Amino acid sequence: MLKRALLAVVLMTAGITYLAGAATSQAAAVHRVLFDNSKAETAGNADWIISTSQPDPLGQNANPTSETSWTGALSAWGVALQRTGQYSLKTLPAGSTITYGGSGALDLKNFDEFVMPEPNAPLSAAEKSAIMRFVQAGGGFFLIVDHTASDRNNDGWDSVRIANDLMSNNGVDNTDPFGFSVDVNNIGTENPVAISSTTDPVVNGPFGKVRGSIIRNGSTQTLHPADNASVKGLVYRSGFTPGGNTGAFFTTATFGSGRVAVWGDSSPIDDGTGQSGNTLYDGWNDTAGTNAALALNATAWLAGTGTTTPPTSTPPTTPGGGTCGGAELFGNPGFETGSASPWTATSGVVSNDTSYAAHGGSWKAWLNGYGSAHTDTLSQTVTIPSGCTRATLTFWLRVDTDETGSTAYDKLTVAAGGTTLATYSNVDAATTYQQRTLTVNATGSVTITFTGVEGSKLATSFLLDDLSIKGA
Repeated sequence: MLKRALLAVVLMTAGITYLAGAATSQAAAVHRVLFDNSKAETAGNADWIISTSQPDPLGQNANPTSETSWTGALSAWGVALQRTGQYSLKTLPAGSTITYGGSGALDLKNFDEFVMPEPNAPLSAAEKSAIMRFVQAGGGFFLIVDHTASDRNNDGWDSVRIANDLMSNNGVDNTDPFGFSVDVNNIGTENPVAISSTTDPVVNGPFGKVRGSIIRNGSTQTLHPADNASVKGLVYRSGFTPGGNTGAFFTTATFGSGRVAVWGDSSPIDDGTGQSGNTLYDGWNDTAGTNAALALNATAWLAGTGTTTPPTSTPPTTPGGGTCGGAELFGNPGFETGSASPWTATSGVVSNDTSYAAHGGSWKAWLNGYGSAHTDTLSQTVTIPSGCTRATLTFWLRVDTDETGSTAYDKLTVAAGGTTLATYSNVDAATTYQQRTLTVNATGSVTITFTGVEGSKLATSFLLDDLSIKGA
């Protein structure tokens, strides 16, 4: 188209052994997790809260030792995290609104992860946008759904409908942003099995190895890797191919700079305890699955590196003696400010033109696409912390071309400080954005430059969005 760890404290919770404490060579980090209770999570027979003390569960018991130290069907989950000493937990109470970028203490910008355990009330347009922008900017989103027709408050919305509405009508990216949809089904009693993996951080994480899970009336997910190549099923129903696109019961993906996980049933997170009057099921301790390990490993993965808390511990060090954190170094990485700054770009490159959708939000960088000899550039200078030995550069790239054949006529070059990292061309054309990851072997000040050079005959457009660079 033409353009216009470890210091170990061994704890036992829910029958699993896990490690707590930070490595002596690393900073103490707090993983800030917000559990939702604003969407009728206690409607009917549900009790999906970590504590009745909200927003701070420590108000009920500041030193919990077991799942009954806090009141809620998710208390085992909350207490297990609290006892590691590495998590700060809060609850968004009933009557609250989900926001991102606001001034409130419970705004998503103040957290690393947002857990939504079986929502039963619809999200407003603003709330859906807030969640998507939170993930896009680097947050983790943990969504637990149930089976179809599990409408506990009889408002016409069950968690399956709410989940699919979020992913298809959010105002940020309505084109299957996570690469999966929640199936409209109701599976009775099954014990799905985890994929075989020694490297996946959820299947093999800090809280133990995941063998499988349980379904006690739940739903599944269908994966769409053509829409998001990062999507990955981790637990599958019997009779379905592990790693396939159907029959997934627990799925993960990345979106922008953030991470997403979905679980198809609330029974596995139910610890059998809770508020008086609720009939609950102890899925957390059900030996037919390793549900505690799955919930806790996923929480750890979604929370990422957390937020370092100075000055109580020694900052992380590298052999060079400096510090190296995981903070985002790019300014305006998704161009959503509506201007190029602090990028330096050829006029018209940063665009919200609807001829091509952005990967996330409304804005992206559109280089070339003129069908004539033309050069476009996009660059930004960042400072890689002195303690880092390198940096990791990621971005989403879509190449659309009128060229045919296997000859590279039009090219996009990615460079760091004058050193070419990669070159893409019309041969790399695809109908969707593809995530690319490159290593920048530099420290200190370095300029990252994208240069698109187009020939004189047919148009090729290079579309960039949701860029990220972090020290490593």
